[in-house]
Amino acid sequence: MSERKILIIGGSGFVGTRLIDILGEENCTNIDRKQSFNHDAITGLYDIREMNFSSEIDPSTGTVVLLAAEHRDDVNPVSLYFDVNVEGTRNVLRAMDSGGIKRIIFTSSVAVYGLNKDNPDEEHEPDPFNDYGISKLKAEKLLTEWYSESPADRLVVIIRPTVIFGENNRGNVFNLLRQVASGSFIMAGKGNNRKSMAYVGNVAAFIKYCMEKYKTGLLIFNYADKPDYTMNELIAEAGKKFNKKLSSWRLPFWLAYCAGLFFDMISKVTGRKFSISSIRVKKFCATTQFDTSKAYNSGFRPEFTLSEALDRTIQYEFFEGSSHETF
Repeated sequence: MSERKILIIGGSGFVGTRLIDILGEENCTNIDRKQSFNHDAITGLYDIREMNFSSEIDPSTGTVVLLAAEHRDDVNPVSLYFDVNVEGTRNVLRAMDSGGIKRIIFTSSVAVYGLNKDNPDEEHEPDPFNDYGISKLKAEKLLTEWYSESPADRLVVIIRPTVIFGENNRGNVFNLLRQVASGSFIMAGKGNNRKSMAYVGNVAAFIKYCMEKYKTGLLIFNYADKPDYTMNELIAEAGKKFNKKLSSWRLPFWLAYCAGLFFDMISKVTGRKFSISSIRVKKFCATTQFDTSKAYNSGFRPEFTLSEALDRTIQYEFFEGSSHETF
């Protein structure tokens, strides 16, 4: 690794923890709103929405990896997406200018493309359908503008990962696997829609790869691990790993969506958050498949196949019999 420090912003979370694991604590510092379970010694508590951010940057920093984001489906108020994802990015860039830092790796999202697109590559016209996707696209614009101010000596790498899963995460993929493990899973819709997915270990490795390979330039990459399963294929694969025979009964999309709207209404009235919502039903039944040939053509080779990654996650979360930290 480079002798200059790597500043991870948002490194206490799921991806950041794995990234620090592979980079090594001796090469990193971490700034986050919450303390790190695994890397407390190198973590400082700070919120990127605060304007005096530059005072938190180690003068030996050579590269910033910006992971911090509001990304859940149920963020309230929705202005938080823009306060953190857009204005937070603006504050980070100001701090980089103050510290003379010229390299940044930024995790955006395939949410900038919207739903049900035809395997979009990085040249596809963005069409975000929710506030999260809109805020990420606005942050990308800030980064491209910052790069254009001094393209000869600046590096901006924008990585647009699809849904990320793996050990210690309690996101949508974990919830899906838990339903399969219990034998209670019921398919919503026909299940023919394809889903691109990304394993956290491979995502962290790709970030490290970009950091080491590129010195200057503006680069945008989609990231997902292949092949893209249909929902039917994904459930069948998980069922085999759990040795579960699953019901062939299916819930029509319109009925599942109405159920999501009902829970949206209850959530609005009570303030409680539920695992079922209309937006989650739409995302579950949508095709979210993305072209990642640019990432693989760069020379990167993921360590784990998608099937291996699912197996590692299932073994760790459901069969090891010990409690684990979650992010």
